[in-house]
Amino acid sequence: MSREPDGLAELLPQWHRLRDAQEGEPLRALLAVMAEQLDLVRNGVEQGYEDLFVETAAPWVLPYLGDLVGYRTLPGYERVLTTGLRGGSSAALTEAVAPRRDVAATVANRRRKGTLHLLEELSERVADWPARAVELSRHVSHQQPVKLYGTGGAERGSRGRTVDLRDNSALDLAGGPFGAVARSVDVRRADSRHRQGGWSPAGVGLFVWRLKAYSLTSSPAYCIDRARNLYTFSILGNDTPLVTKPVPEPSPTHIATIDNVPAFVRRRQLHDRLADYYGPGKSFVIRRDGEDRPVPPSDIVVADLSDWRYRPKRGQVAVDPELGRIAFGARTAPRKGVWVDYHYGFGADMGGGEYVRDREPRPDAEFYRVGPGETYRQIMDAYRAWQNDRRAGRCGPEGIIEITHSGAYQEQLDFDLDPGDRLELRAAEGTRPVIRLLDWYSNRPDALNIRAVSEDCSPGERPRIVLDGLLVAGRGINVTGPMGAVVVRHSTLVPGWSLEPECDPHSPEEPSIVLERTTACLQVEHSILGTIEVIGDEVSEDPLDIHIRDSVLDATADDREALSAPDCRHAHAVLHLHRTTVIGEIHTHAVRIAENSIFTGRLHVARRGIGCIRFSYVPTGSRTPRRHRCQPDLAGPEQAARVRPLFTSQRYGTPWYGLLADRCAEEIRRGAEDGAELGAFHDLYRPQREDSLRARLAEYTPAGTDAGIFFVT
Repeated sequence: MSREPDGLAELLPQWHRLRDAQEGEPLRALLAVMAEQLDLVRNGVEQGYEDLFVETAAPWVLPYLGDLVGYRTLPGYERVLTTGLRGGSSAALTEAVAPRRDVAATVANRRRKGTLHLLEELSERVADWPARAVELSRHVSHQQPVKLYGTGGAERGSRGRTVDLRDNSALDLAGGPFGAVARSVDVRRADSRHRQGGWSPAGVGLFVWRLKAYSLTSSPAYCIDRARNLYTFSILGNDTPLVTKPVPEPSPTHIATIDNVPAFVRRRQLHDRLADYYGPGKSFVIRRDGEDRPVPPSDIVVADLSDWRYRPKRGQVAVDPELGRIAFGARTAPRKGVWVDYHYGFGADMGGGEYVRDREPRPDAEFYRVGPGETYRQIMDAYRAWQNDRRAGRCGPEGIIEITHSGAYQEQLDFDLDPGDRLELRAAEGTRPVIRLLDWYSNRPDALNIRAVSEDCSPGERPRIVLDGLLVAGRGINVTGPMGAVVVRHSTLVPGWSLEPECDPHSPEEPSIVLERTTACLQVEHSILGTIEVIGDEVSEDPLDIHIRDSVLDATADDREALSAPDCRHAHAVLHLHRTTVIGEIHTHAVRIAENSIFTGRLHVARRGIGCIRFSYVPTGSRTPRRHRCQPDLAGPEQAARVRPLFTSQRYGTPWYGLLADRCAEEIRRGAEDGAELGAFHDLYRPQREDSLRARLAEYTPAGTDAGIFFVT
């Protein structure tokens, strides 16, 4: 579009403009077209100037600028330049590989080649993974020469020494990136893809953390046993290992310590350095009875709360960071509840969380804020206020109920929507509220009900509802009536409704969403949810549209139904899947498109002539529409047992939930259209980041060294 479409017309004399207006302004239209072309030329000249600098150059120019200083293009970026990708995949892959910072620092990096802190910077810059570089040669045991015990001999004597059984702190860190205990030589190479070694005089290890640390603020703890005052940090009652809140490194030449990475907090580590991890603004804090002042550190005792055998003394609060458990003594027992701030580990910005979420501005919407210090204390109070204002004409159809803190809401939610309503129930930025649906009524289900009141509204007037940034536990969502769209965005509908202490689902066969005799179009984005059940008239009604992207659809087992109708019949729905992990079986009317996705259970469609499945894993024996470059079809029958998805964990609530294991077949880890992994974590581009980091590690490590990448998480 032109910057000033009438700019040239304004330069004409007045009598020309008057004559042109009398003729219907054909001259003005011609000059507007000319101005648009001039703007294109002007923009091209300006972009040509910006392309001279690495900070402002277009992505396609970066390899040419890098070639001037001998920069070698990363493997992942070469695929962007040579392969045409659909939609925004090319731009997303370019951003993930992130060569701009790498090109800009090429000359400076060569001056620092071989230094440990440079290797750590490369991991952060190329792969966006925090890391610690370790000279493995310093951890190889060797004989201590007596002659060197003089000036500077003490430092040499501390290297390569055998383990001290009395040093519990050193034993706790043994075998990891921060351990100071020596071990015997391992002649296997550090970069071996079979079994890593590197513990040799020439070994260098780059220890990498791939999980991120996510915060929860003022979240209610869950009471396991009221009589014994036993709590868990997680409001779902499951064990959640605590993670260190990473502290920025003070200087570029600083070697990362355990405080600079999102490491799991260990019991011995917390016992020795309680003041560094406990307190406001630190890794975790505990508050009781609604007080702003946290439990004093003098009352905290670190203990092993496995099986809840440890009993704290009077006035003590026992904490187990490895399990995420809390036990109060007799004199410190809470009377009005427990609230915690803590950090947990997860792979990506998915499901309910306090991470930053992209949102479009809604200037026409009326806001109703819920939370402490706000106008409304309950969600239904804000909903009724919006309904009254809407029907009285004091506001438009757009309404937003925003929850302003990470607390728990235990109320029965029934949303009855009128034609034209546009309701959004969402979490404020930096919060993750929890909606706990309990047993309120004995004679009917207690789900979160979404109903369309009018039965005869036109398709354009059908109401719409959005759930954004929430965690829903205890029950599912029930949608009925002529709805327009139901959008679940950046939310978690706990698979199996709730969790047991070991992260097993409480009600594994119960659905998270029931679409009952409705016209709703379900849209799920960046979310985690359990089973979807569709109940409808298959004769007189059209099938529903279900769109799922960048999400996990979890039936809690591969042989359970993730999408179906009652009695395991085909759901009267048309499925659209993009970058999704499906744990369970799919029984549906049709699949319009499924790409870059994983199905762990069999897929059954009623109409095979509709749609396509591309670049996905579909188990053998599935009934599907036509498939394009899917696994294990490409691998062949003899390789079907090997080419299958292997997950680090399939239990929601664990830090590595839904992530593909490192030992998973390469056909799955790199089977997407753009060479990334299949499934919900596709946009992490972990294979490309790993390739890029290995290329830079080989380029910048000292000559003759054996360098390798060791994944801590």
